[in-house]
Amino acid sequence: MKTTATLLTALLLFTSTTQAAMPDDVRMLQQRWDQVYFQLEGRAQEDAIGTLTRDSEAVLAAHPDSAEACIWRAIILSSDAKINGGLAARGKVAEARTLLLSADRLDPQALDGAIPASLGSLYANVPGWPISYGDKQKALVYLKQALAMAPDNIDALYFMGDLLRQQGDDAQARELLTKALAAPLRSDREVADIGRRNEIRQAIASLSR
Repeated sequence: MKTTATLLTALLLFTSTTQAAMPDDVRMLQQRWDQVYFQLEGRAQEDAIGTLTRDSEAVLAAHPDSAEACIWRAIILSSDAKINGGLAARGKVAEARTLLLSADRLDPQALDGAIPASLGSLYANVPGWPISYGDKQKALVYLKQALAMAPDNIDALYFMGDLLRQQGDDAQARELLTKALAAPLRSDREVADIGRRNEIRQAIASLSR
């Protein structure tokens, strides 16, 4: 539903500097996601994320025991919910959570904390009961866990900083968002890094002086 899509203000992307374990077709999903989310707009983006969602289902079917495949399908489903909205959005974010919990059972360390970071982002940004399962306190627990695993990751820092911003803790939000903005660029994720930094700057600009 459109409300779900609108309130998904942070994406589930938790990019990792450790990519060696990912199958090639899962890595390809990641690269395509970067381009679709950060470089496309409007109808082109809506169509492209829909195609990517269908493709991620096939990739997961080919790698059912891959935590990375579960994580990236979850990321793509959540992005589809945000971009396309509609009545299907609620089911997409529900499936995303189920996939992340499955990934946690397969390999809780996958992609350097991607699972708790992604779960934290979901709980922080989907609507709460009775519309969906959003829960700011659960989000904090998961995001603290993600930062314990990867304290300098740009995405974990952004997710936590943005959650604190939503809760009115502008001082701590600014500290974390500034740290996220200073995170080193990743040679294999240039598109994602540029796009994420734009989101971080927007979040910082929204804070009270």
